[in-house]
Amino acid sequence: MNTFTAITKNILLLACLTVTAYAATAQQEEAAVIATVQNAYVEGFQNLGGREMMEAGFHPTFVMVLNRGGELTDLPLSRMIEIVERRQSNPDYKHVEVEARILDVDVTGNAAMVKLELYREGRLLFTDYLGLYKFDDGWKIFNKLYHQH
Repeated sequence: MNTFTAITKNILLLACLTVTAYAATAQQEEAAVIATVQNAYVEGFQNLGGREMMEAGFHPTFVMVLNRGGELTDLPLSRMIEIVERRQSNPDYKHVEVEARILDVDVTGNAAMVKLELYREGRLLFTDYLGLYKFDDGWKIFNKLYHQH
């Protein structure tokens, strides 16, 4: 084997290893984003898991933007936690579990967007769009907008 062929093979091998490592890292980041959404948003908020689960996966400055008849209002994390705690402590509140179907996860560096659908008893309720940033302690949900079906 001549020197040129050996160098070419080594370069190709290095390129393949780099691509494989990048793909594995991308899959790990996507899995971490999905886990954050599932634990903090779906289980913590939607299924009333509570404050601890929510604070672990939401950034303190989180805001949900609501569009009601063309009027935009915001719902901060503190208010969402109050809603969950009020429902948890109300013996008359009948919670029905929500199921999430992740439709799309897009991760670029330290930013991610997740599109998901929420179902209750098989009925589509919402399509949500969640924005996340990665911090030293992991992925955090910082905003949400949605469409109600």
